[in-house]
Amino acid sequence: MKIKHLTVVFNAPTFLGDATQSGRWRTPPFKAQLRQWWRIAYASSMRFLVNVQEMRDIEGHLFGHAWLENDTDDNHQKIAARKSEVRLRLSRWDQGQDKQWLTQDPPIRHPNVHGRDGKEKPVGAHLYMGYGPLTFQQGTALKANAAIQAKESAELALAYPDKHAPLIEQALLLMNAYGTVGGRSRNGWGSYSIGDAQSSSPSATQSLEGCLRHDWPHAIGSDDNGALIWKTNAHKDWASLMKTLANIKIGLRTNFIFTTGKNTPAPEDRHWLSYPVTNHSVSSWDGNARLPNQLRFKIRPTADGQLEGVVFHMPHLPPTSFRADPRRLLSVWQQVHQHLDQHAAQPLTRIAA
Repeated sequence: MKIKHLTVVFNAPTFLGDATQSGRWRTPPFKAQLRQWWRIAYASSMRFLVNVQEMRDIEGHLFGHAWLENDTDDNHQKIAARKSEVRLRLSRWDQGQDKQWLTQDPPIRHPNVHGRDGKEKPVGAHLYMGYGPLTFQQGTALKANAAIQAKESAELALAYPDKHAPLIEQALLLMNAYGTVGGRSRNGWGSYSIGDAQSSSPSATQSLEGCLRHDWPHAIGSDDNGALIWKTNAHKDWASLMKTLANIKIGLRTNFIFTTGKNTPAPEDRHWLSYPVTNHSVSSWDGNARLPNQLRFKIRPTADGQLEGVVFHMPHLPPTSFRADPRRLLSVWQQVHQHLDQHAAQPLTRIAA
């Protein structure tokens, strides 16, 4: 077994709910992160020619399972479950220290939000990016009892088999570069650093067309201009950076104009970014249909101690029930990438994977 000790530092407030939905340091979310990024490291090592069943077999043996149908023990007896060979331990399981949302929530313009008088109404940037864990109570407030504050840290100890070390360590680099954890983590909440924040990440990019041949997130996309990864200018703190990320997200979504309202018979381009959309349902999709946003945000430190926002795209096909046309998806996402390349409100720079 190989043993590694890493320091986890949160770069933004984090909504890691325990059994009472209070923010608390917990090990399971970090193990889930390791599994997620291990799959991407594995896919990259296979040049993205992945037999999913073979990958799941290896994953089940490494991380534990209760679902493999063909697993056997050392005596070749069939078993229904297996313990993980990867062990994680956090130095603390303390509750988060944020009991109230004391940070001032900067207002931002959202052209689709209006008050009762019909006039355009600003929204709180933090509330917009964190709605769910955050709520409105005469201002932006925590819905549950606590959140983990930015700059809180703990030691994460890992033990894993030597033979799996290369992919585990690639996954850790990817986690450091792109990983976020907890509620609304795709919007940048729960961004963390582990180990040496200046470590480079391994290449894990595939062409946009190649990514859209698979129905699971297995790579960061790329196009003729390089990896589908952008960064913002440096900011002095997470609160101002979250406002910048909110403006990017609002500008991106409102760049796609709806021509229909509720229960439209066919999806419009905007629906493919994420779904459901308030007041813009699709009648041909199941009422419980969900499309998580494939465009993700990360907050990470710069060499001089400031923070930058990273926007990256992990493209893949939606589930078959959505009956998506890959050609249309390609067109929609190309429009998204063009918008990010030409973003006027906040300069964005393409960076390497």
